Amino acid sequence: MPRFLGPSVRVPLAWLGALLAAGTAAQTPAPLEELPRMPSGVPDLTGVWQALGEAHWNIEPHAAMHGTVASLGAQNAVPPGLGVVEGGAIPYRPEAKAQRDANFANRGTLDPEIKCYRPGVPRATYMPYPFQIIQTEGDILIAYEYAGASRTIYMSNHVEAPVDSWMGWSNGRWEGDTLVVEVTGQNGQTWLDRAGNFGSANMRVVERYTPLGPNHLHYEALIEDPTVYTRPWKISLPLYRRIEPGARILEFKCPEFAEALLYDHLRKGASTETD
Repeated sequence: MPRFLGPSVRVPLAWLGALLAAGTAAQTPAPLEELPRMPSGVPDLTGVWQALGEAHWNIEPHAAMHGTVASLGAQNAVPPGLGVVEGGAIPYRPEAKAQRDANFANRGTLDPEIKCYRPGVPRATYMPYPFQIIQTEGDILIAYEYAGASRTIYMSNHVEAPVDSWMGWSNGRWEGDTLVVEVTGQNGQTWLDRAGNFGSANMRVVERYTPLGPNHLHYEALIEDPTVYTRPWKISLPLYRRIEPGARILEFKCPEFAEALLYDHLRKGASTETD
């Protein structure tokens, strides 16, 4: 079962107050004249972005713990994290929480990430890989470094997802300077992190990308799935523009790293349960 922050993990009150104050300040939008804009006047989000933090390990608060490969020692250990879930805990239904715990116990073989499956939304946003937003006056493309995943945000002619897929179907709109994206049609096989948190094919995600300045975005995702959760819930975290010279996403085509895990049992001469 995942280990969460408890009595043994304490933050001095003065530090906690400073962290909360800093978080509030970080969510204050920059003066409008500082934002890069498209000719139409909406913010120009074009660029390479990346999340920093521990959400890719576990979006809920968690203590440090051993990783899935004991022989790697501290190199594979899970760092502690304050979590990005509003209120701390995901409001699972009892049977879904039991499934999450089973996922966690078997994360070394079941996590879709280790199999190089596309990560889905919102997980793709806070994985430890950059992603690139390519914005036009029409639709918006997001290209992710991990597994070559991508998705188009359709800003007009909104329709329902024609078929379920790993990255779902994204319909977008502007609310002032905030890009709002409704994501449906995910296939229900993705996880939300490496701790086994998950949703089903009924999951609906509403993302909000709000510029805090030319190089920072405030990211929110409202997640609804009545078959898994007792109520809608939200995550939020900052995104940072990669500003080093020549910043770009590179190729991380990972199928070759997952071949042995997925297909070794099919090789000629491989042992089977009936041997």
